[in-house]
Amino acid sequence: MATATGERHRLYEDALAIGLGTLFVAFGMALCAKTVLLVGGTAGLGLLLQYATGWGFWITFSALNLPFYILSLKRLGLAFTLRTFIAVSLVSVFMKLTSGWVEIARVEPVYAALFGGAITGTGLLMLFRHRAGLGGFQILAIWLQDRFNLRAGWFLMGVDVCILALASTILSAEQLALSILGTAMINLILALNHKPGRYLAVSG
Repeated sequence: MATATGERHRLYEDALAIGLGTLFVAFGMALCAKTVLLVGGTAGLGLLLQYATGWGFWITFSALNLPFYILSLKRLGLAFTLRTFIAVSLVSVFMKLTSGWVEIARVEPVYAALFGGAITGTGLLMLFRHRAGLGGFQILAIWLQDRFNLRAGWFLMGVDVCILALASTILSAEQLALSILGTAMINLILALNHKPGRYLAVSG
């Protein structure tokens, strides 16, 4: 819970939030993958590589994040990097296991975009509030903002546009439009709920 004094999260609170947050993100990604949709960021690029190569998401997503851990260690510290590594690893594992846990016979693409985006955004919100993330371009955005005063939000928006532009080469116009809808849903969840000063608890 947030407090006016900025009470620190306990270890079990961080562990529970990261576990549930990554489970939410993985299920959202599974819905997107079932209907061949994308989201933004490194996760979206991981899905795009899965569609293009046939490799599992857990492989593409884990591999894409490897170069960013060094940057994270230098700029954001060991604690954040460790939490992020755990979060990325859990999302990768949960994505691989979800197909065995849940048999999804059919999903309406619009539902996958809206609910998949919403549950992914909720999972990311949980991670952000416990000083974790899904690495990749988020780490690069923070570094570019610190080093060159380039706004992280604008950079991440540009990354999303580039990923969706690449996706236009393999996705249909409908899939691309729904991918944009899902990405907008994720950003809406974060914009409405992740604001400075609204949540003051911090991780130890």
